[in-house]
Amino acid sequence: MVFSNTSPTSVLESKTKKAKYPEARVIVLDDNFNTFEHVAKCLLAIIPGMSEKRSWDLAIKVDKSGSAEVWRGNLEQAELYHEQLVSKGLTMAPIEKI
Repeated sequence: MVFSNTSPTSVLESKTKKAKYPEARVIVLDDNFNTFEHVAKCLLAIIPGMSEKRSWDLAIKVDKSGSAEVWRGNLEQAELYHEQLVSKGLTMAPIEKI
């Protein structure tokens, strides 16, 4: 078997970059009708990895500051959590893309 060194070869360089999936913030707003307990329970039930202490800390922050970021990550998940929190009656800021 004989191999030829004269055959042309080329290496194609990849010029495509992976597009970063858009990220977003989910923000709960203060209102006059949801209780601390309701806000904390909703966050605990809907936001993955949320601890009971963190949910209460965020509920207090919403009351004192007027708003709190409760989740940050990819846009698709942000839309899901936002929709679920709205369905529980929480007052939400529009999803903020980052």
